Formats: sequence, C-alpha cells, structure tokens
Amino acid sequence: MINRMKNWPLSIQIWIVFATITLGISLILSVILPLTLRDFFTNEIYATIESAQTLMFNQYDLRSIRDLLKSQGPEKSRQTLENIRTVNHFIIYEDSPIIFSSSFSMNFLNEVKNQALNQRNNSERYSGKVGTEKIFYVITKGKALNQDAYLVSYMWDSYREDLVQTLFRKLAFIMFLVFIFSWIPAILLARYLSSPLVSLEKRVEKLANNEWEEPVELDRQDEIGKLGESIEQLRNQLIYQEEMQQSFLQHISHELKTPVMVIRSFSQAIRDGIYPKGDLDCSVKVIDEEAERLEKRIRNLLYITKLDYLNTHDIPYQNFSLDGLIKDVIERLSWSRTDIDWQLELSPTNIDGDIEQWRVVVENLLDNQIRYAKNSILISLNGKEENKVLLRFWNDGPNIEPETLDSLFTKFNKGYKGEFGLGLAIVHRIVTLNGDEIWAENEEEGVSFYVEIIRK
Repeated sequence: MINRMKNWPLSIQIWIVFATITLGISLILSVILPLTLRDFFTNEIYATIESAQTLMFNQYDLRSIRDLLKSQGPEKSRQTLENIRTVNHFIIYEDSPIIFSSSFSMNFLNEVKNQALNQRNNSERYSGKVGTEKIFYVITKGKALNQDAYLVSYMWDSYREDLVQTLFRKLAFIMFLVFIFSWIPAILLARYLSSPLVSLEKRVEKLANNEWEEPVELDRQDEIGKLGESIEQLRNQLIYQEEMQQSFLQHISHELKTPVMVIRSFSQAIRDGIYPKGDLDCSVKVIDEEAERLEKRIRNLLYITKLDYLNTHDIPYQNFSLDGLIKDVIERLSWSRTDIDWQLELSPTNIDGDIEQWRVVVENLLDNQIRYAKNSILISLNGKEENKVLLRFWNDGPNIEPETLDSLFTKFNKGYKGEFGLGLAIVHRIVTLNGDEIWAENEEEGVSFYVEIIRK
C-alpha cells in the first residue's frame, strides 16, 4: 500500500493520511467513549443515590423512614422525595421476612437481602437487572425496632444508556462528516505544498537542459525553502563548472595544439631539407621537447580521470618514508635547475598512503617550485606531532596574485602569471582524496605551499 501511494498525486496521499487518522480516532473513540461515558454516568447515579440516602438519614431515623414508606404504600413510594432525582427506598430487616417495598419480585428481593447480609462495609454499591431494566442501588446498614435493618436506595437506568447512545451517535455523525470532508483541507494543503515543488521540478528540468540563467527564489524558510536554496547552490555550481570547463577547453586546446603545430612544422621543414634551428640535431631536439610537453599534458588529463575513478573506490594504503620519497624526487628533478640553492629540513617521517599518489604530489609541487624560484627552495617536514605531519615547500619567487590565490588549485583554471596547467589541481585532488589539507600563502620573501597530513 505504502509503495503504491508514492506513485499517486500528493493530494490523494494527504487525503488518505487525513482519512486514516480520522478513521483511527473514530475507532478508538467508539471503544473508549461509551465506556468512559457509562462509567461517568454510573458514578453520577451512585452519587445521587448516596446523596438522597444521606438526606433521608439526616431528616429521619431508620424507624421513621420505615413508618413513612409503610404509610405511603408501594405505589406511592415512587413519588416520595421527588426532589431527590427519582431515588426510591425500601427497608430490609435482618431477622424478619417483612420487606417494605414496591412490587419487586421475591427473587430480586431475596438477592438484595443476601447481599445486605453478606456485605462487609456499612454501605456498598450494587447493580442488577429487573426484567429488562437496569437498576442501581446502595445498601446501608442501620437500626430499627431494636434490630438490624438495611436501607436500600435505588434508581432505574432510565437515562444513562439513552444519553450514552445519543452522544455516541452525534459524535459518530460528526466523525463521519469529518471523514467525508477531509478531502477539502487535504486538497488545500496539497496545493500549498505541491505548488513550490512543481515550480522546483520545472527549474530542475531546465537545469537538466542547461538552462540555468533564471535564479531559484522561494520566500520560505521551511524544508521546501531549504530545498530551493540547495537547488540554487547547484545552479551556481553548474554555472561555475560550465565557465571553468569552457576556460579549460580553450586553454587545453591551445596547450595541445601548440606542440602539435611545432612538431608538424619542424618535421615538414626537415623533410624539405630545412633546419629551423640551424642543424638537424637542434631541430630534432625541439621536436623532442614539444613531444615531451604534449605527453605531459595528456598524462595529466588521464591522471585526473584516474583520480575521479579512485574517488569512488577504496585506496590501498601502505606505510612508507615520506622524507625518503622527497629526497628521491629532488634527486631526479634538481638537474633542471642547477643554479638553485636547495635547503632541506626533513625529519624522519613515515605515513600511511598510496606511495605513487604522494610521489605525484611531491613531483608536481617541486616542479612548481623549480619553475618560479629565483635562487632558493626550502623544503621542511615536521613529523613530531602525534597526529599530524606538516610539509612545507618554499621558494623565493614572486608572490601569487590575490585574485588567483583562492582558485589556485581549481581544475579548470589558469595558474598564476596566466599560465595554464593541471599540476596543482592534481595535487589538490590527491590531498583531499586522502582526507588531508593543502594551501598556499604569500610571504615576505616568496611563496609557501603547506600540506597538512593526518596520520591514519
């Protein structure tokens, strides 16, 4: 039923909820209300009988009550004390068969007498049936003619059941009307809730069709309003991604197109017997350098795709020496800038992770340092803290433009100085994939890159 409901219109679902709640309340009330009303009116009847009995004892002694009831006779006794809500009385003697009463059957009177003789308390409540009628009575012990006697005060159930049934029928009718007309508030509520949802649905459809110019605005602070805010954030993110992707495509096409054009032009010139760089070796060297650039760009693009795949899979970790990895990478890359003064402050540090990914991180960061450093590069590694490792790369190159600093690690963005590359984006992706943090800071005499590694 629940699985089928989710495929129905919202108004039908809300009406079913309203109707179910109403029906449930009606069923509960149909059980509880009659019992409650009966208990309430029963207690009221007993309270009335006891009040009438008290009044009788306050006005007469038990002997006077006997004489009064005897003088009036059975028929008239029903008219006695009409001011006490039709409460009637008769007397039972403990040791005498004489009973002053109206025309009750002897079986009933004998039953009452047995109850009186066997009751433990001075006064107790009873109920029973005389024919088809319900009767409530209270038996109270006293003295008359120097012997034990019992005053029996009673009322007929003339209105209790009728009143209960009347009230229940009225309530049932009201609940029936509520059940029938519950579709009205259900429809109104459904329209109130579904209207913004329908609007959001249309906006999401537009987003799916790359139509995101119109902002999502809902003047609400409830869950629907929060949903609208989330969709607006998604819209802004899609716009940003689209802009960055367009920028990426423009620059990557340039980055790939340039080395291809150089390679083709130089190879064609060599084929024609022309050496643009003076001789064959120098011209072929240019082709090799451009081919290497092209290979690097393609390798970075493929690695970003690989990281997207790894983001959805568990990464196998291993324990390795981070300071040893840094020294190995420096040894391989330092030849490209023999003029650089290398300063190393590396404490012995082991971490858990994918060693190949961290090798890419160190290589790309060092490549960045070598590209922009003037004379010096400092690499420090502090692994003394119990839970954290701080890795720092510093060079004495120019500061990064403030507008570039915040988007330095963005995948579809220019690097600082207007140069385009994917190296820092790959670094950021690997670091965040491992649950760590990376950031860059301008300093007085250069630029520092910090990597904070949480020990796993």
